[in-house]
Amino acid sequence: MNELVTNQPRRAEGSQRGVVGASMLWMSLALATGLAIGLGVFTFVYAQGASYMTNDPAACANCHVMNEQYAGWMKGSHAGVAVCNDCHTPAGFVPKYWTKAQNGFFHSLAFTTGWFPDNIQIHGRNLEITREACSKCHAEITERIQATRVDSKRVDCITCHDQVGHAK
Repeated sequence: MNELVTNQPRRAEGSQRGVVGASMLWMSLALATGLAIGLGVFTFVYAQGASYMTNDPAACANCHVMNEQYAGWMKGSHAGVAVCNDCHTPAGFVPKYWTKAQNGFFHSLAFTTGWFPDNIQIHGRNLEITREACSKCHAEITERIQATRVDSKRVDCITCHDQVGHAK
């Protein structure tokens, strides 16, 4: 109960913790940097990541699960007039490459883990981007069809023409 009280600070113990904490911080930073560099090298060398920065449709077939979609596009009516990016990325540099980055990450995750359906489906944001692309390229037709509608619901080309871009 009677402890010796002293006015001397306990620097040695606090300094020791500071050195250990700084070392752990540097080791964590080095590990994170190493992982980022390793992932970058893997992505751009082994997984041909740079090819995804192009408009070449063959890049979409780098992953074997997309071979059916690529073959379908080659047989389809759009092969001579549009590439994958025309229908599957929005207009503009930043939106296009942001979409490609998001899709690249999630596709890589799905393909690496095997968490994707055998029958690949488009949905969500990517489906909306594709719908917008139809309306943009075929504006003259879609505007005329939209004008005949009694409701204000937007024309959805994919409802009837779901095989156009990727013929079976």
